[in-house]
Amino acid sequence: MPSRLSAQVPDTPGAGLSAAATQRIIISLKERRLSLLENGREVRSYPVAIGRPGVAIPLGDTTVVRKRRNPTWHPTANQRRAKPSLPLEVPPGPANPLGRHALDLGWNAIAIHGTNEPGSIGRRVSSGCFRMLPADVEALFAVVEVGTPVRVVAGEAPGPAPGPAIVPTVVAKRAEPPPAPRPAVAALPVSLPMAPAPTPAPSPVPSLVVPDPRCATVTAPLRRMICATPELAALDGRARGLQERFLSGLPPERREAASYALVQDDRRFDDRVTALCWVRKGTEDDPAVAAAARNCLRNALDGRVEDVTRRVAELGRLLPP
Repeated sequence: MPSRLSAQVPDTPGAGLSAAATQRIIISLKERRLSLLENGREVRSYPVAIGRPGVAIPLGDTTVVRKRRNPTWHPTANQRRAKPSLPLEVPPGPANPLGRHALDLGWNAIAIHGTNEPGSIGRRVSSGCFRMLPADVEALFAVVEVGTPVRVVAGEAPGPAPGPAIVPTVVAKRAEPPPAPRPAVAALPVSLPMAPAPTPAPSPVPSLVVPDPRCATVTAPLRRMICATPELAALDGRARGLQERFLSGLPPERREAASYALVQDDRRFDDRVTALCWVRKGTEDDPAVAAAARNCLRNALDGRVEDVTRRVAELGRLLPP
C-alpha cells in the first residue's frame, strides 16, 4: 500500500550497514514471493501480496531506506481521489493497512509492510506495495538492516545455493525378548449363553468426491503433489464434489452464474495456495521441502472444504430465483 513517507525517525539508523552488505532481498512477481539471501544463499522465504491488475509495479534494484515500527499511513493523492472518504492519515492500530512494521524502499511511496487483511497475501490486491503476513514481516524487520539491496523481478527468483545433503538417521531397533509362554487353562464344561449379534450401525451417506480432471496432464509442482497424495486428492475432490452437487441442484437459468462465481473462487484459491505452499521447481523431491508443502496443502484444503460449504450456502441465498 503506497503512502507518502512520514517524518518519523527511523527505528534503525544505518549503523548496521556492514552487516547489510551480506544481505539481499529478491521479490518475484511471478511467484509472489520474497526471498532473503545472505552471502548468496536463500535463508528465508515469504509469500507476499503485490499490486493489483492495472497498477504499475516497479522492477529492478533499490534499497531499504528506512524501517518504521507502528507506522502511520498517509494515503496518496491518487488514493484519496479514488476514495474521497479516506482520511489524511491513519494512526497505528487495527485499522492501519500497513500493519505494525514497514520497510520503506527507495522508490517513491513503495514499501514492504504488514497488513490488517491477512487473507490478501498471495494475491494481486495492493496499490503497489508488497504486503506480508504480520508474523513474517516482523521476522524480516528484525534481521534486515537499512541499506539492504532489494531487487524486484518479473520471473522466478534465483534458486538457493546448494547445501549439504540431508542423510536420514537410521536408529537400530532394539531386540525385544520373546514373550513368556502362557500357562495352559483347562476348558470348562460349562455351556455359556450366546450373546446377541450387535445391530449394525447405519452407514453414513458418502461424500461426493470429484477427482481433478487435470491430474493426467498437470505440470505445476503443487498440483502434482495434490494429485499424487491420496489424502490431499480426497480433500480436493470433496470440495469439487460440494460444488458439483450444488450446481446439479440448480435450474439452468441460475447454474451459469453460480458456476462462474465458483470458478473465480477456485482461481483465487489456486493463487493463494501457490503463494503460501510454494515449492521452487526442481526442489519438490527434497524430503523436507515436500513434507512442508504437503502439510501446508493439507491445512489449505481443509479450509477449502469449509469455504466451499459456506460459499454454496451463500450463493443459494444471493442468486435470483
